[in-house]
Amino acid sequence: MPDLEKEIEATASPTNSTAVSSDRDDNYAFYRQHQDIEYTPEEAKKTLRKIDRQLIPLLFVIYMIQYLDKNSINFASVYGLKAGTHLTGQDYSWLSSIFYFGYLIAQWPAGLAFQKLPVGKFLAWTTIVWGGLLMTTPACHNFAGIAINRFLLGLVEAVVNPGFILLMSMWYTSKEQPLRLEAYYCTNGIATMFGGLIGYAVGHIQSALPRWMYVFLIFGAFSIVTGIFALWLLPDLPSTAKFLTERQRVIAVDRVAVNQQGVKNHQFKWYQVWQAARDPKTWLLFVMAIGAQVPNSALTSFTSIIVGTFGFDTLGTQYLQIPGGAVNFLTLISGGFVATKYSDKFHSRFACMVVANTVCILGSGLLVGLPDSNKWGRLVALWLCYFQGLGFSMSLTIVSSNVAGYTKKQVTGALLFTGYCVGNIIGPQTFKESEAPGYHSAYTAMLAGYSVKLTAILILYAYMYLENKRRDRAALGVQGSEEDGIENGMLDQTEIDNKAFRYVL
Repeated sequence: MPDLEKEIEATASPTNSTAVSSDRDDNYAFYRQHQDIEYTPEEAKKTLRKIDRQLIPLLFVIYMIQYLDKNSINFASVYGLKAGTHLTGQDYSWLSSIFYFGYLIAQWPAGLAFQKLPVGKFLAWTTIVWGGLLMTTPACHNFAGIAINRFLLGLVEAVVNPGFILLMSMWYTSKEQPLRLEAYYCTNGIATMFGGLIGYAVGHIQSALPRWMYVFLIFGAFSIVTGIFALWLLPDLPSTAKFLTERQRVIAVDRVAVNQQGVKNHQFKWYQVWQAARDPKTWLLFVMAIGAQVPNSALTSFTSIIVGTFGFDTLGTQYLQIPGGAVNFLTLISGGFVATKYSDKFHSRFACMVVANTVCILGSGLLVGLPDSNKWGRLVALWLCYFQGLGFSMSLTIVSSNVAGYTKKQVTGALLFTGYCVGNIIGPQTFKESEAPGYHSAYTAMLAGYSVKLTAILILYAYMYLENKRRDRAALGVQGSEEDGIENGMLDQTEIDNKAFRYVL
């Protein structure tokens, strides 16, 4: 591994002395102009609280509705979606996979768009567009129509996860990121509970329209309204944020400079693409994402169907998803708190990933091994698999905290979400109609996915831990390395080129 890293380092990158304006962060001039600013810890905390109040509620709501929107077919599936759109055989499974084909195709263009366009406005407009697309779903009355609709929905929603990772690194220090990321990612659990309640309520609607249509109309309308508010309230950069005073903007930029990652750079750099392609971290994150997402369809698009196979009635398939959502929510918030509060005492991010993934292996193992007659045991096993969200979300903080160089961060994130898409494309196909209601292949695939992911987590931890130790030995007796590291970050150097950089574990 160290030899490979030396090869990567040999790929030339701009040095401090030769850096030109295109190498610098978009906030570099602003940062240098105010580099000597002095402020108290109280001022920094006040600025952080102001950032939290502005960003977190918006990220919370947007992330919740995108989760509801992409999994809307799960809630609609028990209210006549299949009959209303004339789905047969594996058609429903393909609707889950087709969404991620759109998601996959959009990853690379979305990364480039985030580099060239204002981040906040781009996210807001895509929220409005996908809300409109969702509201057109009831007009689809055959597989071809709803498949195109799902593909376009995936194409547009693909910007959310990469965009939010960038926002984390632009606004928060590495130590602050886990709790803030979980503060919006926990909405997966809330959406599962909230969506289950909406699904339960939809079951009581008496109207001329088929019930399955209301799921899409309600979720789509909410997305459009949220996008309009985001267009007004979601900022693009710390240095231009209107909700902060001029002094607070300076503090906001100076705070995140310690990440040694800069804030944003609009220049696409091919050497960083090549470096990302040769970095072991990139491919371990890719494998982790595939392993995590192969089981994901069981917790999203197929949840209502799975719970129904355990022997519960239609309304039971909706409200019995609520405990799973609660498990997801509580583990994410607890994990975010632990990873933030104890980051200096032990390697809390990887500890959270290992614990969460071990519980998932237990849950999927029980789904494979328990007899069909033990419906409550199988239901609890399914709920245990909702620990998955903690493991995957912590892997996102590896990108936001441990990958520097704006182009490299984009490429690494795009490859991670390529793996995310590959796993989500494969997962639904493991639910074979011929195996219903047992779905043995799907449960076996879940167990295999979690096992592969745990192996990749342990290898990634060993690599990053040993690299930190190597850099510590090399830095003995060297003065001013932290200050140089901050400057290098603002000059858009990668974490491999920047010798002062240390991985956050």
